[in-house]
Amino acid sequence: MTPPGSDDRSDPTVEGDPDLDPAAAAVAAGGPVVYPTETVYGLGADALDAAAVERVFDLKGRSREKPVSLAVPSIDAAADHVRATDRERGFMREFLPGPVTVVVERREAVPDVLTAGRDRVGVRVPDHPVALALLERVAPTPLTATSANRSGADSARRVGEIDASIRGEATVVDAGETGGTESTVVDVSADEIHRRGATADAVERWLAEH
Repeated sequence: MTPPGSDDRSDPTVEGDPDLDPAAAAVAAGGPVVYPTETVYGLGADALDAAAVERVFDLKGRSREKPVSLAVPSIDAAADHVRATDRERGFMREFLPGPVTVVVERREAVPDVLTAGRDRVGVRVPDHPVALALLERVAPTPLTATSANRSGADSARRVGEIDASIRGEATVVDAGETGGTESTVVDVSADEIHRRGATADAVERWLAEH
């Protein structure tokens, strides 16, 4: 665990490591965290706290016209924040946890800044033990699920690849190298893949068959 402003790198965090406490505390205080997923490192904050989400946009230099997804520890937990149809829930059961972001109708508590004013939001349930442990620790608060990079820069598979401006402001959970292929983003209701990533071919087959 690396606190903001520190260059000291600890051993990779493992599931259940009490060093997740500083990251959970940072989230509770409205601060940002860097956390690993099975795809790339993510930049997290309380996804229901508009000010915390604004800070994520600022750290990334991201346009407010581009939405950010949210991450939860389970499909059941997602129901607190979104309204999914039977077909969307069936898709989630097939692909989550996993490297897929599912775009579904948001509930009222999800702030406009997260979705760029849209009525739908991307949902991630990462298939990574450290990410899931952190999400369980901060539950029922969802985290923002966006890559820990400056907008336009490459996504990071290792903490050392993350821009120093982000590492200097966020509490970092270092779990070594991640898989590297970003998630597939899909709107099941529209049978549309917004971004092809990991498992995109399987997602495409599911949409065609269901």
